[in-house]
This record gives sequence, structure tokens and C-alpha cells, in this order.
Amino acid sequence: MSAPPPPTPKHLIRSHAAQVNVVYVSDDNECIFSGDAAGTVVITSTRSLRAIASWKPHADGLLGVEEWEDRIITHGRDNKLHVWEGVREPSQALGGSAALPGLQTPTLCYSLDVNALNYCRFSLLPLPEGVRTAERQALLAVPNLVESAHADVWTLPGRQRLHAAIGKAGQTTPVADGRGASNAVGIIMSMHLSSVPHPHAAGRARLRLLCGYENGSVTMWEYVRKDKEVSIEGMGWESLWTVRLHVESVMALAVSRDGSFALSVSADHLVGRYNIREAEAAADAKKACTVCKTKHPGNGSIAIKDDGRVCAIGGWDGRIRLYSTKSFKPLGTLAYHKKNCQCLAFARSQAQSRVRPSSMPDAIGEEDEDDEMTEHEKAERTRWLVSGGQDSRVAIWSLMSFGTT
Repeated sequence: MSAPPPPTPKHLIRSHAAQVNVVYVSDDNECIFSGDAAGTVVITSTRSLRAIASWKPHADGLLGVEEWEDRIITHGRDNKLHVWEGVREPSQALGGSAALPGLQTPTLCYSLDVNALNYCRFSLLPLPEGVRTAERQALLAVPNLVESAHADVWTLPGRQRLHAAIGKAGQTTPVADGRGASNAVGIIMSMHLSSVPHPHAAGRARLRLLCGYENGSVTMWEYVRKDKEVSIEGMGWESLWTVRLHVESVMALAVSRDGSFALSVSADHLVGRYNIREAEAAADAKKACTVCKTKHPGNGSIAIKDDGRVCAIGGWDGRIRLYSTKSFKPLGTLAYHKKNCQCLAFARSQAQSRVRPSSMPDAIGEEDEDDEMTEHEKAERTRWLVSGGQDSRVAIWSLMSFGTT
């Protein structure tokens, strides 16, 4: 029996003229956000597969883009982080595609000066409704303004710096940001901000920050002070564990949706798995972590499907390799990008329903039939994987259901 033909992308988005650095799929699976090295962001409808917004928020390449409720956050190499009003879904009245409005440009709400020296994108932590205030609805982690080996945490939309220079109190070697004397771990390459229930105070939470570093190590930091919610110079932040699984810099880090484990990739051929809860409890954190030795060195991106069973790894050779996150059994290879696969994002397995406001009055009161999706099509959309490459293309792949891997 002959082998099945290699999979091909379900659709290609050709809206970019420069290499695609970032991709993101909205929580309701309705939009794909993509950003390139020229500073352009494009929002594509997953129903019509047409762009609904395109603008240039940054003077340099994109490091990150993410939808946050009715806002859009963009992070660029121009040392700026912008928060924009969300785009309004164009409602098609008479005339089908001919009635589509021009591509939208979102309205800027506010900006934040950041340090983009180390190509590390932001990490967003929306706060629960019960603890939100007008000035504090989410927390944002970014590299420190001065030292790229440390991290800061800011509030949104208030833009108050809650924690400064996370990691500095734990440094034993002077840091000079790569621009002077060397330091033990190097600059932060990737980070993930999260919270866990406070062990001694009901209804409260402790902040945690998982950081991947230039020397190949990964460290979990936790803020342990109870008397102050604001910190400077990294005071109050303790390292719960540090593990070095890579011989090269951590190029990408992904955390499972339930926060139970993280995966990292590097220029080497290794994939690191960090069992977060076990590492915290173990006397030797490295025993709670495992290394998968692949046959493919040079990996620059990674994504974990939200059910936690499958991960996708983007290689410098342009190929995307799928693995079981439990056994690291290879599940397949996707080949389209001719050069480096810069970024990856899975669609949501359980799309969150939300009402997107329409930018046009609907003359008929019904959606255009061309954009109607059947339940089967919506189910297929939950299995999408989106990839962006150095070839300026965004590819949409429709994956099989892997079941128990």
C-alpha cells in the first residue's frame, strides 16, 4: 500500500511582504493575527479567509501580538508596546464580497515604552473579575527597561510598574545586559507570567514568572512577600527551581493551557519538558524534567495544543514537526515554508463564544451566506494550526484528530 501524500496547507495568507514573526489565533477562533518584520499587522477572518484589518503599528519588526478581550496588544522591536481598540467584524449586507468595506486601522488607546533588545515578547495575565479595578485589569511581563536579564511586571490599563528587575536579587554575577561584562544566565529569551492560589491566604494568589535564558536554562520565579504588592530590584522574588536542559540559548518556550508543564526548544536538537508541579516539590528539579533528543537541530518556535497532548515545533529548515507531549513520539511533518518557520499557533479546541460588534449596519439582518459556517466546518477549524515563515507566508493547516497520543 502506498504511503498517503504529504499534507499541504488548507489555505495560504499572502498579506505580508516581509518575514512573518508572530501569529495568534483569537479565543473564539474567528480571527488570525499575524505580524511581520516590517512592523505590519494583519487580521484575517477565519470564515472568509480575507483580511479585515491591516496597519503598521511599529517602525520595526513585531515581537508579539495578542487579542485581549476588546483590545489588541502589539509589541515591536522599536521598543514600544501598543494597546489598540479591537477591530469590528465587517457585516456584509447587499452585494456579497463587493460590499466589503476597506481594511480597517484600529484606534490606538495607549502605549508603553519597553526594552526590546533581546527579542523577547511580552506575557499577558488577565486578572479575574473579582480582583479587577479600573486601573488594574491585567498584568503584563516584559524585559526590564535597563537590564535584559531581568523582568518587569506592569498593570494594564494603568501602566504602573508593580515589580521591577525580577531575577536581580537572585543574581550572583554582575549583569550588564550583554553590553558589558557577562553574567551567569544571559538575557531573557522567553517568559510566561502566571498565578497560583496563595498557600496561606484564601482568595489571594501568588505571581509566578517562568523565564528561559540565553545560557539554555529555565527558571521559575515566585513573589513570596505578603506585606507589599510592589517590589523593586527583584526583592521578594525567589527562585523555586532552575534547570538547564539546553546547550544553546532557549529560542522559544511554551506552557500548557492548564499550567502543568512547559516545553522549550533551542538551536540544538533537544526539546525540554518541565513538569512544573513536580519540579517544585522535588529535591532535585532536574529529575522532574525530561529531554527529548530529536534528529533535527535548529528550532525556533513551539506551540502546544490547548488539550496539552500535541505540540508543534518550527525548524530553521522551514519544516513543522508534530510530537506527542507525553512520549515525544513523532506524529508527522508539515512542509511548506522554504525558510525558517518563525512562529506557530493552534486554534482553540473549545472556542470561547463572544459577540463581535459589527462595523456596518446589516441591511438584511442576516449574515452573508458565504460566511456561514456549518458545525462540521467549525469543528474542523478547532483542529487548525497556523504557521508563519521567513518566506512572508502564513499557512493554515487542518490537522487530524490525534485522539490519545
